[in-house]
Amino acid sequence: MSEPTLPRSNLDLVNEADDFPIPQKDLSEYLAARKLYYHLHVDGIKPAVGIVHPKVVDALRSASGWRVTELADHKTITILGNDEPTRSRVVADTLSQLRDAGRFEVLSRWRGELKPVFGPSNQVLFSVERAAASVLGIVQYGIHLSIYTYEKGNKFPSIWISKRSQRTANYSGMLDNTVAGGYRTGEDPLQTVIREADEEASIPADLVRSLARPCGTISYFHHLDKHVRGEKYLVQPEVEYLYEMQAPEGLVPRPNDGEVEWFQLWDVDKIKDGLGRGLFKPSYVLVLLDFFIRHGVLDTTNEPDYIEICCRLRRTLEFPVRSDA
Repeated sequence: MSEPTLPRSNLDLVNEADDFPIPQKDLSEYLAARKLYYHLHVDGIKPAVGIVHPKVVDALRSASGWRVTELADHKTITILGNDEPTRSRVVADTLSQLRDAGRFEVLSRWRGELKPVFGPSNQVLFSVERAAASVLGIVQYGIHLSIYTYEKGNKFPSIWISKRSQRTANYSGMLDNTVAGGYRTGEDPLQTVIREADEEASIPADLVRSLARPCGTISYFHHLDKHVRGEKYLVQPEVEYLYEMQAPEGLVPRPNDGEVEWFQLWDVDKIKDGLGRGLFKPSYVLVLLDFFIRHGVLDTTNEPDYIEICCRLRRTLEFPVRSDA
């Protein structure tokens, strides 16, 4: 896909964030892309839980605890083990060996955080190091908390925007949500919101617990992009839990863990300008567009691609995802 010229339209931005071919738009393009990857299976579990690039499969062929099957029309790589601890140990041992060997650049971002992989019955099948999740092409989960306020004379809310530190490995210097972060094994989404709000923005847990409200999810499927350190053929299907919170009087987010350079309160016009200039982290663009739709900033009268954008913000993923019933 060629780089769109500035200013980017909202649909341009959606296409950048959700760039794995979409079967409903071009089935032949999707099938051609999908055919390249191996289906990732867990032994004894029917649906695939991810997709793995052939270069990764080649690195795993001789590893203990994995089985590769190559039929004419169906290629799979399977994690062996009868329970979650066994599978998680297989994954951890193999990927840490690949990291130590310097096999994949993406593994240099090792964080010591575990991401869960869910099965069709909402069970955790195994956990994987955060930096290695894209190596296996599994669904990743995150949270976004938008903290907003109504400034005098403005019809629409202003949002506290953060600027990512230049020291962060990925998306350094780009603009992001007030609070955003990764969902870890053993947490529920609200616990992640509370933890990240304290770590990134110095916001007390009791305040978040009492005022933050859930606003649904977004989902998308993308390749590692130019802002990420790592192999660009790796893919990440993602689900983001959305929360929002109207700031009480006097609340000012403050950087805490070194991942955020500053927080600023931006009104809708300033955010729209930043979107058109490509200043925001791609996943946060989707969060912003959902916020704008929810608060009436975007509608059928001012967004020519309104219906497609609404549909694209909640892409149906082909893998089991966490159930919240």
